[in-house]
Amino acid sequence: MPKERPLWRGPAFRLCLLSAALFLCLQLGIRRSWCPEEKPRVAAAAAAAAAGRAPPLARGTEPLPGPAAGRRRVTYVRSGRRGSAAPGCCPLQPPGGRRRKTVRWHIELQPWASPTPSLNYEALRFLKYISTSQIACEHMNLNSLRGYSETTKKPWSVCLDERFSLIHRIRSKQCRLYSLGLGNDDNQFEISMANSGCEVHRFDPSIKSAHIQEGRHLWYHRLSIDWRDPNPAIAAHKLHSNTKKLGTILNEFGHQKEQQRTTISVSSSCIQKSTALAAGTVESSLIDVLKADVESAEWKILENLILEDVVEQIGQLVFEVHIHWPGFEVSGNDSTVVRYWYSLLRELELKDFRLFYTYKDLSKPQMFLKKEAFNASSCYTLSWVNTRWK
Repeated sequence: MPKERPLWRGPAFRLCLLSAALFLCLQLGIRRSWCPEEKPRVAAAAAAAAAGRAPPLARGTEPLPGPAAGRRRVTYVRSGRRGSAAPGCCPLQPPGGRRRKTVRWHIELQPWASPTPSLNYEALRFLKYISTSQIACEHMNLNSLRGYSETTKKPWSVCLDERFSLIHRIRSKQCRLYSLGLGNDDNQFEISMANSGCEVHRFDPSIKSAHIQEGRHLWYHRLSIDWRDPNPAIAAHKLHSNTKKLGTILNEFGHQKEQQRTTISVSSSCIQKSTALAAGTVESSLIDVLKADVESAEWKILENLILEDVVEQIGQLVFEVHIHWPGFEVSGNDSTVVRYWYSLLRELELKDFRLFYTYKDLSKPQMFLKKEAFNASSCYTLSWVNTRWK
């Protein structure tokens, strides 16, 4: 009787074994195409499978316990377009790559001025802060600028020292001024800057037309700068359709940080202006001077500029601040409000803004949060220079 051949020597078993090997090679090939750095490990695994032994380990590595050793870790990178996420095996952020800024929803509050919250301590710290210059500026008036008039009602002071960029941009006719106001007839400062060659945009919701051009460099816009954009889906916001954030206005006007040619296009039938700059790419502040007299909306507007990093693209700030009440949508008790004001101004300092001039308006009531206290005026005009823009 002939000896029976073992099952593993039969042709059917060999065919099954060959099919399994081909399937394994196909799977390994797909994995190798997905992740380039797994090629050496996959090749070693394939060779070991063909030889019927365990794959060799790389020097300095240890085997993974259990079935997890055969799994590949997949990282999903979220892209800017919906539905375009794809698996990958590379680092999320390459060395030296750009990182997306984290959106902030509130400013960092400074510690209390005293161990126990106290209006007296908070007020004294705040008033001392806004009354103390942080940097000296030798040239602060516009007497040297063509078209300057002494009829200016308030001292809107800017720093014209040679070490900062404003005076150089005025001379080269490349400066830009944004003026935020609410029905104020005192526009001599804007006219003087326009006569000096600066591109001046005054935003006031009380003007009759949407956009008015006066002279070569001065525009009036029926727009109000706010700390939020109106939501068209909310009926109450439709009344504020001409109210927008400063960052939104900058985008709509086409004012870019790096540009070879500045183009302002508010609408097809409105403003169209092109100003050729010097050859090569010019990097400068979006707004050389931001002047604001917005009747107690300045605190929330300033907060928005800080949180959205718009303030970093401004060369100088000239703000009229009102302290006779907390301001629009500023809540809390008196000591909390003053701490919030102080924290906002310290945020400016952290962004390299330095206070160089303070004007205490004695023509206004001497009120501090509805109290005749601290020898304070209800209105101050503060001027800062961004020391990054040399």
